[in-house]
Amino acid sequence: MLSDEFRARRNRVLEAIHPGVLVVFSAPVALRNNDVEHEYRQSSDFFYLTGFDEPESVLVLSNVDAPKTTLLVRPRDPDRETWDGPRAGLEGALSTFGADEAFAVAELDTRLPDLLRGAPRLFYELGQQRADDDRVLRALAQLRRRTRQALVYPSSIHEPAPIVHEMRLRKSASEIQKLSRALQITGQAHAELMRETRPGMFEYELEAKLRRAFRESGAERTAYAPIVGSGPNATILHHIRNNRRIEAGDLVLVDAGCEYDYYAADVTRTYPASGRFSAEQREIYSIVLDAQLAAIEHSRMGATLEDVHQAALGVIVDGLIRLGLIEGPRDVAISEGRYKPYFMHRTSHWLGMDVHDVGRYYHATGPRELEPGMVLTVEPGIYIAADGAAEPRYRGIGVRIEDDVLISEHGPVVLSSGIPKSIDEVELACAR
Repeated sequence: MLSDEFRARRNRVLEAIHPGVLVVFSAPVALRNNDVEHEYRQSSDFFYLTGFDEPESVLVLSNVDAPKTTLLVRPRDPDRETWDGPRAGLEGALSTFGADEAFAVAELDTRLPDLLRGAPRLFYELGQQRADDDRVLRALAQLRRRTRQALVYPSSIHEPAPIVHEMRLRKSASEIQKLSRALQITGQAHAELMRETRPGMFEYELEAKLRRAFRESGAERTAYAPIVGSGPNATILHHIRNNRRIEAGDLVLVDAGCEYDYYAADVTRTYPASGRFSAEQREIYSIVLDAQLAAIEHSRMGATLEDVHQAALGVIVDGLIRLGLIEGPRDVAISEGRYKPYFMHRTSHWLGMDVHDVGRYYHATGPRELEPGMVLTVEPGIYIAADGAAEPRYRGIGVRIEDDVLISEHGPVVLSSGIPKSIDEVELACAR
């Protein structure tokens, strides 16, 4: 049997939607080219509620008469399973994944009107896949045509995000364990790169080492396309071509994390390809590190992501003024955005099953407060373009330092701790 946690999640949703019905479609299969498919990954919401990772599946949760979980899945098919591997089938949907009833997904159009009947409210995320929207709307249209019958059917469609995504935002103990394992694997890979990087290597060689280290440790996939930026490429936030040859004296910025059991790590480290920081690199790195430590310290219950960002921003602006890269004073530099050519992104985002995880950042009254169980990234940076107007000795220096932080009742918990981060630790890890 699958973990009881999935059943508990469905029960929480069933309580929250009463009276109503929730419909969630699996992620579609995407073609890469011709008849070759991209690697399949289940919809995070679908997996969060079921643990079921097969395509062409539909989950229906209803509490019209009694709480009920219905899964519509692909039946067992020996011929197709020879090609694509085993399927759970209807039997597995019941025995392994805890559905109360299961049907062949090919029957969805005939089954869905009856599954919606009796529920005054439908919870369904419109606008994700037009084909799925059409099937749901056709089922509703069939029910509307039965006006002479004494039946109840959904007269309103509601976003499920305020229920499901708010649940996902607050991580359980088992989710923290999975995140921690993803970060352990990711940290080992980052430390390995620091040891093995040499001038003359190509960025893609480091990317290959990352991917190998992730898979060798049991991670299913990368959580996102790895960023390996050397020299001037470190100043490009989403540099993913990873095709430059690393030169002596370069900084190497690696932003990469694995996905383990559907939970994502997101870590960035910046280190010297030749083993030691130059004086200018050390100056920039120290500012970013101090900014990150200040932001982590502000990652506490009752604070907001805006508080976290402002803590990092203040340190970075002070450092840029001190080095003569921007003019002060601090308040004016911030209000006029003088720092933005060098620090152009926010400091944090939610982390969980998705690397940019779900959950609202703001309430109607303003930024939401941090609560125990939330996990966020803390990732300030300074990026000085090689062809910019900065003093020449700083041009081409890009530094970002990123860790993943759990909010707890006792203060911030850095889940990615242990990966070399201080200047001394980084240089020791890079020692030749």
